[in-house]
Amino acid sequence: MGINNSGHILSLKKWIPPPPFMTTASAPGKIILFGEHAVVYGRPALAVPVTQVRASATVSANSSGGIWIEAPDINLTCELAQLAPDHPLAAVIIGLFSALRIRQSPSCTIHIESTIPVAAGLGSGAAVSVAILRALSAFLGQTLSEQKVNKLAFEIEKLHHGNPSGIDNSVVTYAKPVYFIKGRPIKPCRVGTAFTIVIGDTGVPALTKESVGALRELWGAQTSHWDKVFDQVGIIVREARRSIERGDTAELGKLMDSNHALLQQMTVSSVDLDRLVISARKAGALGAKLSGGGRGGNMIALVSTEKAPSLAEALRAAGAKRTIITTVQSN
Repeated sequence: MGINNSGHILSLKKWIPPPPFMTTASAPGKIILFGEHAVVYGRPALAVPVTQVRASATVSANSSGGIWIEAPDINLTCELAQLAPDHPLAAVIIGLFSALRIRQSPSCTIHIESTIPVAAGLGSGAAVSVAILRALSAFLGQTLSEQKVNKLAFEIEKLHHGNPSGIDNSVVTYAKPVYFIKGRPIKPCRVGTAFTIVIGDTGVPALTKESVGALRELWGAQTSHWDKVFDQVGIIVREARRSIERGDTAELGKLMDSNHALLQQMTVSSVDLDRLVISARKAGALGAKLSGGGRGGNMIALVSTEKAPSLAEALRAAGAKRTIITTVQSN
């Protein structure tokens, strides 16, 4: 019987390598349009995939024995056995073996690449997990359902974020706009009219785990106060969903501004984020706010398609390290 890194037996099924001996899978990035942080406390959130950036995983058979992981973006090349069991890359592999009841580990190399900035609120960790789960399960000849991929990716999100809502892994797995409430089935968000978002990266790494933890301390000290703030966010999210369905971008922009103001109250914005948000509004954005964990990472701005290039230029002039223009298509 095979033993995993944590000493647990990987039991019951023998691995039989299917031809061909290479599989590849990918997953997109994501942005949260509305509801970050409040979603952890049971309020709704809206998120959309960002297909301009992706994580990919390629699994190939090797003759050297063992499982090798190559992740050049983080300067990592090592055997699975060299990583701690709670390392996110090790955990996703061990979790998959456990779910598939694999007892004989295959000899393979898992090569991971990503164009998604790390610790920037674009779902990098979730996308890498989903890509590995898809590629490795296919390599093992036991392709997972999207529901199972989502469930396993959520477990890895706990390592990245501590107390995740589940929205990152959900929108990344299904690659569709979603309306999400923690603990409930995800719902697709109907988009009445396509709209354009410019993403501005502050270049400041920010761990969602830290901002979520800091806000939880505030909530614990003044639960009633923060519950009222989260309720206000919930109202905004529900109104935003209706605006998206109607194709009312003017109203959607106003709601983004209101959501950002509440995120500032939660102390999860920053000088850099606020500067980019203000610059976006001055450059003609219909609305702008931070997106994701905050305290760094990315902000987003809603803009007409024709103004998107000039707004992206304005954000770079205001200090954005990179910008991405993405269109949320109608469905």
